Formats: sequence, C-alpha cells, structure tokens
Amino acid sequence: MLLPLEVLSYKEKVMNPEHSAEQTVAAPGKGKTYDVVINAQQETVSDHHLTYEQVVRLAFPAGPFDILYSVTYATPHGHDGTLAPGQKTVIKNGMSFNVIKTNRS
Repeated sequence: MLLPLEVLSYKEKVMNPEHSAEQTVAAPGKGKTYDVVINAQQETVSDHHLTYEQVVRLAFPAGPFDILYSVTYATPHGHDGTLAPGQKTVIKNGMSFNVIKTNRS
C-alpha cells in the first residue's frame, strides 16, 4: 500500500519507482512544507496534518504494522501530546515525534 505523497520523504520518493515526477509536484496553494523529526530522522512533509498511521509508517517503513506503537510528539513551543490509532495532529515546523513499539504481552 502506498502512502499519500504528502508524507513520503525525499528518500522514499527517489527510491520508489511507482511515483513519477508528475505525482511529486504539489497542487497550487499546497506548496508549504514542514520539517519534522521522527525518531531522530529529519523528514519533510507537505500535509498540514499527520495521522498516527502516517507517523508510524515514516518511523518504521518496513513495519511490522500488526502491533501497537506508542507515538509522542512535541512542538518547538512546548506543546506536547500523544497519538493513538485513528488520531491526527496539526503539524508545526520543527515538531518532533518519538515512535516506539509497545510492550504488550
């Protein structure tokens, strides 16, 4: 399953032959990008919101996706929170996310 182009990193766009150059061009009025850090890796996204599922896929592109992850975030201005499956957050430039596999037995 492909992610929306808004959450593909530059590396994923270059390495994924299913995305043509025409697909990576932003629509008029949607050209703003946001630099975020996910598990200490800088990513650039062009969507104003990120979902739990999108953040998990950016953090762990190879999965596994059949387990729960703990997702926490913080903005540069001190606002922090958590994301659960099905939730989303508004993206701010410089936001950081930590994604870890949940210990469940």
